[in-house]
This record gives sequence, C-alpha cells and structure tokens, in this order.
Amino acid sequence: MNDETAGRTIEPPAQSQPYPGRTGEMSPEPRDEMRDYTGRGLLDGKRALITGGDSGIGRAVAVAFAKEGADVAITYLEEDADARHTAGLVEAEGRRCVTLGGDLAEERHAREVVQHAARDLGGLDVLVLHHGTQQPVQDVREIDGKQLRRTFDVNVLSLFWIVQEALDHLGAGAAIVITGSINGLRGNKTLIDYSASKGAAMVLSQSLAQSLSDKEIRVNCVAPGPVWTPLIPATFPAERVEGFGKQAPMERPADPDEIAPSYVFFAANRLSSYYTGQTLVPAGGEIHPG
Repeated sequence: MNDETAGRTIEPPAQSQPYPGRTGEMSPEPRDEMRDYTGRGLLDGKRALITGGDSGIGRAVAVAFAKEGADVAITYLEEDADARHTAGLVEAEGRRCVTLGGDLAEERHAREVVQHAARDLGGLDVLVLHHGTQQPVQDVREIDGKQLRRTFDVNVLSLFWIVQEALDHLGAGAAIVITGSINGLRGNKTLIDYSASKGAAMVLSQSLAQSLSDKEIRVNCVAPGPVWTPLIPATFPAERVEGFGKQAPMERPADPDEIAPSYVFFAANRLSSYYTGQTLVPAGGEIHPG
C-alpha cells in the first residue's frame, strides 16, 4: 500500500454504466495512476504486453512498469479513451506505449496482438494476462450457452492462444503473470461461470509454471479480492455497487494502485527469481491458501 492510498475509505454510491465501463464516469474515481510510486529500475529495458491494460489494475500495472523502466503494449476492448489516457501516463515516464484494440475472445485477434506487440516493441520479456469479463446471475439456470462460451473464451481460451503465440518471443528469464481472482479460490454464488473460469486460469498458471520451467520462464498468478475498477459498475446492478467491497475484512475495496505492486514483484527477476507457480492474494485480509 502506498502513502496516498493508505487509510482511504472507498464507499461507492449506487451507480451503473454500459459495459465495459469508463474510468471517468466512476464515483469516486479509482486511484490507478501510481502517482506516488517511485521506480527503482527493476524492469529497465524490458518489453511487456499487458492485456486489459487500459484501465483499473491494468492501467496501474502499465504505469508501474513504465516507472520501473519498461516499454509496454496494452490491449483494450472498445473504450479507447481510457487506453489513450494510459498511454499518455506511460509516455510521461519516457517509455513507449503501444495500444491494441479488439476482442481477445477471437483467436485470430489474440494471436495478432502478440505479433504486433513483439514487432512494435522489438520483442517481449514480460506477459501480463489481465483481461477478463463477468456477468452476475441470481440463478445458475440464467447462464445460457452464449454467456458460458463468452466467459470461457475471454477468461480461459484466450490465455492459451496468447501464451502459445508469445512463446516464440519469450526467452530465458521471461515472466508471465496471470490475473486470477479471490472468486477462483472460493467461488461466488452470483459470479458462477466467472469463478469457474478464474479457477481454470489459476490452475493454468500452475501448469504452465511446470511446463515452462525448462525454458527458464516463470509463471505466477495474482488473485485480487474486491477492487474498485470500471468493470464493477459496468457489470453489477447499481444497488449492488453501493458499498462494494464492504464484505472484505478491511471493510473496503482496494484501489488499483494497491494491487499493481504484486505484478511488479512477479515481473522483476531481481525480486522473484525463485518464484514460479505461485499465487499472491491481495484480498483485504480474506485468507485463502494461494
């Protein structure tokens, strides 16, 4: 936690907005620009692809990486205003930022994103798979085939496609960080298909860690608890957004700035060279085996 965020009480009022959400329409706006974060050159010269890097945790990770010396490529679904803002924050740190829009549920696009990022950055050293989608339901019977396929295409299948394509560019010493969720550890009665997909993504990270160890590529996972990002008012009904995160032991959601350092930790060999197949769970005091 940084000094700016420490002790901040986030009490969102009831609100909603169209999917996938915009940062500027949130009340309060999340802290996601890593303004008081000071880099130490932990990622000097590295080239990182961050999926879902336009807003929320992804934005905070992109800025933190830039402050640590990395050039980045970020993907976004359709809200390019957030992506442009993130790019500006990265470039203000003197680093390059490539923005790549489109739907990662489409295999062709998912693979092309990797190719374009590697081409424009001159290679890849770090891969952060952070994109995701969710749609709450009150009854499991509400989940039709279209929703189920969409959830798993975005949250699971695309991970396979991106990693498969990225292995042509990642060498010894590279790092892959996959975003899981506290819901992938203990389930969620209204995010049923999402929780299942995040459980799959988290076990995928463990399997990849074993599979890629001989290539000296580390694979780890960050599984956050409630975080105040555009996905929340864009997917939950307004009444559920009110007081979001109060169920955590700390009685508040996190700001994205509080989660991004976990990704820096796993991306930087200087900090985590002996970590692979592990999960960090920044969840406001909710304790689960990781």
